Amino acid sequence: MNPVNVGLLGLGTVGGGTFNVLNRNADEITRRAGRGIRISHAAARDFDPARLPGIDAISVSDDAFAIIEEPDVDIIVELIGGYEPARELVLRAIANGKHVVTANKALIAKHGNEIFAAAQARGVMVAFEAAVAGGICIINGTGNFILTEMRDKGRDFADVLAEAQALGYAEVDPTFDIEGIDAAHKLTILASIAFGIPLQFDKVYTEGISNITREDVEYAEEFGYRIKHLGYTRRSASGIEMRVHPTLIPERRLIANVDGVMNAVLVQADAVGPTLYYGAGAGSEPTASAVVADIIDVARTLTADPGNRVPHLAFQPDSISDIPILTMADVETAYYLRMQVTDKPGVMADIARILGDGGISIEAIVQKEPAEGAEFATIIMLCHKVQEGSMNQAIAQIEALDFIPGKVTRIRMETLKAD
Repeated sequence: MNPVNVGLLGLGTVGGGTFNVLNRNADEITRRAGRGIRISHAAARDFDPARLPGIDAISVSDDAFAIIEEPDVDIIVELIGGYEPARELVLRAIANGKHVVTANKALIAKHGNEIFAAAQARGVMVAFEAAVAGGICIINGTGNFILTEMRDKGRDFADVLAEAQALGYAEVDPTFDIEGIDAAHKLTILASIAFGIPLQFDKVYTEGISNITREDVEYAEEFGYRIKHLGYTRRSASGIEMRVHPTLIPERRLIANVDGVMNAVLVQADAVGPTLYYGAGAGSEPTASAVVADIIDVARTLTADPGNRVPHLAFQPDSISDIPILTMADVETAYYLRMQVTDKPGVMADIARILGDGGISIEAIVQKEPAEGAEFATIIMLCHKVQEGSMNQAIAQIEALDFIPGKVTRIRMETLKAD
């Protein structure tokens, strides 16, 4: 049987890793796929041949669109990233009857509905395991590294971010990582796979970690919690929650102990209960391993009838349900609150009254006495579950009090009952 020819778009970190993993494991991949898989064409504007043994044996061009038109290429692997020209390349490859493998989570999260519809109509596959994972997801590795350093070494956010950039964990513009956009892309895809809903990136509530202070990390520890930057999706009777934000988690939970640049997914399922998937979420070869797994899966099913293939989002297209996505104001969760207050009698009574009037129950309170000569004390409170809209109203009333000099810091809390 003739080998499957792959057109590789991009020879950067992931593209180079994919080339090397395929070449290094060619014999084993042939055994598992039932036929050879080889990269016959690649597109890159700049690459280092020294890190790609065997690259001289294939056709390398700087024109990605030309590779889309190659008649003997069976699978296009898109590893360029971003929205454009990736979207145009993928849609043109589908129109040409080629199967597609991508690691581009932003592309799938934003344009996946369009891409999957085009693939369904043309009878081709679009595989995207590496877009959802790498090795695994969903805690963003950059954010996780920053929060771990802040906790373990008592460092400030800006200091650790600078180190993350120097180490290559964070980009020069780290917005996608620290503001939760990267995790929101992943969460969009996972929620669609889990619940059979359309991809709806624009409905994910997203909040970053740039306002988390060293003090918040320390206070969370005092209460027995750790702060993680989580993507959280859940189906309730009212609809689907999709949210990314800093979250306090009990330190005894397994996911609270995922540190450094490692990532994890906690899944609560009907029959099996809670399961945790842990591993590297980025990097050349961890991500390449997912890309290669997709290539093998596509190669195995090249001759299968399209109707018998696994659907793109695990549900048949006519079974996708447009379940409503809850706004953040409708979500119910517990809260950590931190505020500066004037150190005088009656302060706690007024704050407790506002919370009580809003139906908000207090679980614990700690007051940190002001340093000698300081005007303000710090109050930290843990509150039981309540609808976010009610908490928003209470916080606005608290911030309006004369003895509150600034904003109230609010971090959501989840127990994630999965030891």
